Amino acid sequence: MSATAATTLSPVSDDSLPEVELDKIVVTATRTPTKTSNIIAQTRVIDKEELQRYQGQTIVDVLKSQSGINISQSGGMGTISNFYMRGYDSKQVLVIIDGIRYSSISTGAPSLNLLSADQIERIEILYGASGSSVYGSDAMGGVIQIFTKGNNVEQSNISTTAGYGSNNHYQVGITGQLKNDTSSLSLGVSRNETDGFNAIANSDSYDYNDDDDGFESTNASLVLQHRFTDELTAGVSGLYSDSTTDFDSGGNAFPDVHSDQKNGSANAFVQYQTPLTITKLSYGQSIDKSTSYDANSIDYNEGSQFDTTQEQARLETSINAQPGTVIVGAEWLSQKLDASDVLVYPPYPDTTPPVQTAYNPDDRKVKSAFVGYQLADTYYDLQANYRVDDNSQYGNESTYNIGAAILPLDGMRIGASYSTGFRAPTFNDLYYPGYNNPDLKPETSKNTEVFVEYNKGNQVSRLTGYHTDVEDLIGGNTNTAEAKIKGLSLTSDWQVNSFIFGLGYDYLKAENNTSGSSNKGNELVYRPKNSGLIYVGYQQPSYDLRLEAKHTDDRFSDVANQTKLDSYTLVNLSSSVYINPNLRANLRIDNITDEDYTLASQFGNEYATEGTSYFTSLTYDWY
Repeated sequence: MSATAATTLSPVSDDSLPEVELDKIVVTATRTPTKTSNIIAQTRVIDKEELQRYQGQTIVDVLKSQSGINISQSGGMGTISNFYMRGYDSKQVLVIIDGIRYSSISTGAPSLNLLSADQIERIEILYGASGSSVYGSDAMGGVIQIFTKGNNVEQSNISTTAGYGSNNHYQVGITGQLKNDTSSLSLGVSRNETDGFNAIANSDSYDYNDDDDGFESTNASLVLQHRFTDELTAGVSGLYSDSTTDFDSGGNAFPDVHSDQKNGSANAFVQYQTPLTITKLSYGQSIDKSTSYDANSIDYNEGSQFDTTQEQARLETSINAQPGTVIVGAEWLSQKLDASDVLVYPPYPDTTPPVQTAYNPDDRKVKSAFVGYQLADTYYDLQANYRVDDNSQYGNESTYNIGAAILPLDGMRIGASYSTGFRAPTFNDLYYPGYNNPDLKPETSKNTEVFVEYNKGNQVSRLTGYHTDVEDLIGGNTNTAEAKIKGLSLTSDWQVNSFIFGLGYDYLKAENNTSGSSNKGNELVYRPKNSGLIYVGYQQPSYDLRLEAKHTDDRFSDVANQTKLDSYTLVNLSSSVYINPNLRANLRIDNITDEDYTLASQFGNEYATEGTSYFTSLTYDWY
């Protein structure tokens, strides 16, 4: 459990205080519902009460406030971002929405900067590589699963929210939910828009359009579930965002540079349950479609198009093995990229004009099988997983994980695990004209983790140490790079009467370990050695308040370690006031101290960040 437990809960009654549930049920770590106190890997849950603190924000804004996660971003809301976890970047951390893979297969990165937090019910974060043998490729650094709003409807209701904040930022939304003895339905829609700010911090020195870079999005969510009998249930879910992001490129020659995006996921499932087994068949699809109108477009009016479509089908069965649970399954994945022609530039310093080149990548098919075993006993916990992926581009890749923990004292666990992982080459790695290598192999990793945890009563504390060797890293169109990652992660969460407080600290040593390279021993980009979080919250039936401070150490933005970004500390305040049983007011103030910092630097550009900002909203619920 991380150091950012939820502090915002709806009141139960005037004479009782809400309690934070420190030991929660998660499904991402093992594919089966399991208490966090029985999971071997470090796990973090962001529930719907905590998500209330992020009105008007995206999932990237939620993640950057979590312990052990750092980000880079080229401007304000909706701009290109990358997040880093356990020394890996977002291409090496698998993101799934309701069980369906979500990312751009051209770049490999998930566009979490475009998904609105108000359409999300819950986020589960699994740190480390144990998810590779559960989910396959791209999970070397962990797994982040996003659950669409409405997956757990408690009662019929209609909820409407209106909010306003800095930079003429507003959001309006409405959600309707119905529930009876056998069915539940949730449908939500919202509109989010901001004028933004100038994304280039050093715009006076470069030929970039000196204007604010806005963002707007229309967001929707749908979840329908029905129980036909005690044994048979079925459901569908969908999450969708249609957005436009302004950015700077090419100065006055291209004054209206922007990108139109369509992102989301849809999923359908049927599940049959007996006293000894649960069998689930699911099918889903995710999209990441982007059309950019900028200096790199061959035809500015047509734009540059990169459309990702991923289709996924899965059949899995969990078996009550008495003792323990066995899970077996098979998966099918299809990945397609529809791209426009691209401009291929000659290597620097050649000034030859770029050449228009067709970009027609092959489709990719992956067939997988997996098996796992989990046991949660009074005195010990066990988990083991094995998975084989047959990829149409590079063949077979197998991964496994084995972990165990003992409980020597009441509330204390000591454990260790060993995992292997891999990341498949992106379509840009394999096929992008002028920079491609169709013979690339997957990146691979070997990961060892040990931990000690204390979970009893009103507090959960965990110290985790990990060591990772990464081979066949893709760089310069080859699999020649290597990295070594070591780290410590400390989290502690407490609840004492009306107070909630905690901390998180992460030490990370992520270095280039490539033999013969002039960059051997250099730090990997955007990986701070030290980062930490501390928070304190106070709850009453009619209101709650939370103050948090997160520190990020110096880090380099280039592989040669010549450009260093300064450390920074952000202090944020959030509060909810329950005006009456139906009406709630939320306020969030970010960067209270108006810290001057940057999250990214590239090609001589320093990307700006927002100073002190606020967002306030009112939510009314009809029951």
